[in-house]
Amino acid sequence: MKDFFKTTLATIVGILIAGIVFTILGIVAISGMLMSSQPETVVKDNSIFVLELKGNVVERYQENPLDQLLGDEYTTAGLEDILASIRKAKANDKIKGIYLDFDTFFSCGTASLQEIREALIDFKNSGKFIVAYGGNYTQGAYYLASVADKVALNPSGSISWHGLSAQSFFLKDLLDKIGVQMQIFRVGTYKSFTETFSGTEMSPANREQTQAYIQSIWQQLLTDVAASRDLTPEQLNELADSCMDFRQADDCLRNGLADTLIYRDQLLSYLKQRMDVEEDDKLNTLTLEDMINVKRNVPKDKSGNIIAIYYATGDIDSSTDPDPTEGINSERVIKDLQRLRKDESVKAVVLRVNSPGGSAYGSEQIWREVSLLKAEKPVIVSMGDYAASGGYYISCAADWIVAEPTTLTGSIGIFGMVPEASELINNKLGVHIDGVKTNRLADMGKIDRPMNEEEKALIQQSVNNGYELFTKRCAEGRNMPLEQLKEIAEGRVWSGTMAKELKLVDELGGLQTALNEAVKRAGITDYTLLSYPGKENILSSLLNTQKDSYIDSRLEATFGEYYHGFALLKNLKQADRIQARLPFDLRIQ
Repeated sequence: MKDFFKTTLATIVGILIAGIVFTILGIVAISGMLMSSQPETVVKDNSIFVLELKGNVVERYQENPLDQLLGDEYTTAGLEDILASIRKAKANDKIKGIYLDFDTFFSCGTASLQEIREALIDFKNSGKFIVAYGGNYTQGAYYLASVADKVALNPSGSISWHGLSAQSFFLKDLLDKIGVQMQIFRVGTYKSFTETFSGTEMSPANREQTQAYIQSIWQQLLTDVAASRDLTPEQLNELADSCMDFRQADDCLRNGLADTLIYRDQLLSYLKQRMDVEEDDKLNTLTLEDMINVKRNVPKDKSGNIIAIYYATGDIDSSTDPDPTEGINSERVIKDLQRLRKDESVKAVVLRVNSPGGSAYGSEQIWREVSLLKAEKPVIVSMGDYAASGGYYISCAADWIVAEPTTLTGSIGIFGMVPEASELINNKLGVHIDGVKTNRLADMGKIDRPMNEEEKALIQQSVNNGYELFTKRCAEGRNMPLEQLKEIAEGRVWSGTMAKELKLVDELGGLQTALNEAVKRAGITDYTLLSYPGKENILSSLLNTQKDSYIDSRLEATFGEYYHGFALLKNLKQADRIQARLPFDLRIQ
């Protein structure tokens, strides 16, 4: 019997060890296959870059091995990769044009759309052509397609053109039904995030600010599309009022939104004619994945100078991003910026901010490190879709701030929330809680009872102090009297165009505009451009991929703009209770 147990134990241990070994070998083998499947792309003569824009566009895309292994149809693309690919296509003489394919769902932030559009215009100005095709253009897709030399539409397709709207959802009645109340503490007339939990409709102040910034963004879209399509903003507004989404394709052609109605096979024939390719011959095409692996045609810099782009993307210390690489972890950001500050080869830093904010404490810590970095070398901020509230907090210390006209920024305000669920616990669930304490406020913040006036006053004072510090940082960073800054603070959200007029932003433009400013302030001509934080390699990504992260990313794909509201509720317990953040997500659909 003793020998039997020994043999059985040895067998079990052997199986476990073998399992571990084979698992490691499997991971290495799969990683090897994935890495070997991405060799450097060789561009053939007379090629066309097929930019298929579908799924979701994020600031930076970290390749997820699960997406590849499971063959997920819902794709995510990185803005960084798209812009770099367009620039490489412009510089490569073998690439003659870009074909924009919009035949599937496409979702992208407003400022990101504008940045892609500017890159496409730059490509077109080089003398190369752009052709766009779609069966059902979303409004954002059409905004990009309008730059094309030819906008082609399927004869049974449509073009969405209806204007902009912004909605918020309100949970007060739901919370009342389950016996939960949010105890709200805030500073700023326009700081509207807490309305989700305390109201059933938009407050007059929130309605005012939202109408103002979506009108500003819509005017920018009208101006851009009108210039590209040889229409007037007034004509485009009339078409939006008629809601072109449900009009016949012939109406889109007749009103100047499209140039031709053709089927996809006819478009392929047109492209072959445009490229002087025989009908029976193959058209040389490059996908976005191909272009990412095309080597940049630039001479290697030997100066040793580095211009760093540091990406700060997502919520600040709020644990609401489905992808951990997309959230701003203040501790990690501080360490990274410290390294850039101490690295003498880094001559300037472009801080790319795409954040609706988050923890007020975390924002202050990042502000401190940006200030220290600025004392050593130029710091230029490039704002993406959002750089609001905490996103503006971490930006305001920079030497120069660049934003797209459609960026949402400002929202200089602070709030705090403490849930109170005594009705739910005591009456609806029939649970009763009792206890003892050593000091009067030792149980402050317990959800089974409402806060008393003394406790409320303490938290409100903390929020007030946070607001005073926030506005002080912004006023100092913008070299503006504090009282003047406070007049445009109050938690109000501004478009990039409005923020430029208010001097919250220095210049309108994209990442390239910020890079140009950084190079100028660094006083250098030769340099290497490096992006931080560095992306994980395939093996590291595979080892670090978390099941919950993958599931969350799929939920975001399913629920779209509504996902982040649910994610905030899910992670409310872990979030800092004093927040500086934007309350919503705006996408052009």
